[in-house]
Amino acid sequence: MNLTQVFLEAFRAMSMNRLRAGLTMLGIIIGVGAVVLMLAIGESVREDINRRIAAMGSNVMIILPGSSTANGVRAGNGASQTLTLADAQTLSALPTFANVAPVVRSPFQVASGANNWNTTVMGVSPEFFEIKDFIAEQGSLFGDVEMRSVSRVAVIGTTVAQNLFNESDPVGQTIRIRNRPFEIIGVLGSKGSDLGGGDQDDTVIIPITTARQQVIRTWSPGAIHYIMAQASSADQTQDAIYDATQALRIRHRIRDDAEDDFTVRDLASIAEAAQGIATALTLLLGAIGSISLLVGGIGIMNIMLVSVTERTREIGIRMALGAKRRDVLLQFLTEAIVICVCGGAIGVALAYGGSVLITKLSPMQVGVSATGIAIAFSFSAMIGIFFGFYPARRAAGLRPVEALRYE
Repeated sequence: MNLTQVFLEAFRAMSMNRLRAGLTMLGIIIGVGAVVLMLAIGESVREDINRRIAAMGSNVMIILPGSSTANGVRAGNGASQTLTLADAQTLSALPTFANVAPVVRSPFQVASGANNWNTTVMGVSPEFFEIKDFIAEQGSLFGDVEMRSVSRVAVIGTTVAQNLFNESDPVGQTIRIRNRPFEIIGVLGSKGSDLGGGDQDDTVIIPITTARQQVIRTWSPGAIHYIMAQASSADQTQDAIYDATQALRIRHRIRDDAEDDFTVRDLASIAEAAQGIATALTLLLGAIGSISLLVGGIGIMNIMLVSVTERTREIGIRMALGAKRRDVLLQFLTEAIVICVCGGAIGVALAYGGSVLITKLSPMQVGVSATGIAIAFSFSAMIGIFFGFYPARRAAGLRPVEALRYE
């Protein structure tokens, strides 16, 4: 019996019991669909994290002020303002740093004409745009000239632009922050959300000199909220962290046995942790789908055992007419594989439909990958072989005389 005849016989056996074959496939359909869709979702999450990591930069760090203690209650990092403009200037002089930007920030209700919007106003130095890789989609960014002249100019994110100006061009128009007019000179290109889920486009950025003097109050004239910094290269990130720690300890006159009154966070480390979570999520989702495949395989074995019992006389006739044990083994094993592969094909089609639906109904961009399909088909074929082998071997082990007598 050649391979073509074996497959034709397998399809004939399935067509004779369409309902049972369909119900047998159901477990494989659900399992393969679940595996492909879950892997696609996991890969979508990984790609989203990679995109956000690339937007942050691998050599970027944030320096936060220390905690504060009041009445025995200790607040978290950032609760006190221990960082100053002089600290940022000290770090910018270190050779391991390429860019250093002091930052002050506060939420404000900004307005333009009849429209208003609650957003975050940030006062930064021009180096901030380099560190965050911000570019102007419209207009331009401010520089040292605006810093020195304490200009009332602003660069806004796309979220602010859409909510205040709709479809009109914001460049050249005026917004009011704390009842002070600021001219919009640029609109940032969209960056999307950060790793924490915050909208990076929902911001108004102004020169830090203007912010500290006219908009955002701090507890002392030189205080800032935090420092964004960029190492000279990714390889020098750890050296830059060490240099920053030592320089700030000296500036803040911290004793050798005392804790830092600041925290240096390497964004690459945060990104690596997020990447690990995404990998674990992908494995978990794949495992959930694999359990469905396992259940489907058990269902196939049960149905194939029933099929062997029902077709005992047929097996006896085949053997009496010259069929060998390996022919019977191959026949039943092929039937199990065909059921799994057909069920796998339907499962992949359902997974593709599910990915399209998720993409339309959510912000996630879910795409079924060739790797996911290959993995799902491989698993379904292996399940067909594994769970179909015992029934096939049992069929091949029947004695022709006893099989012919079976009623």
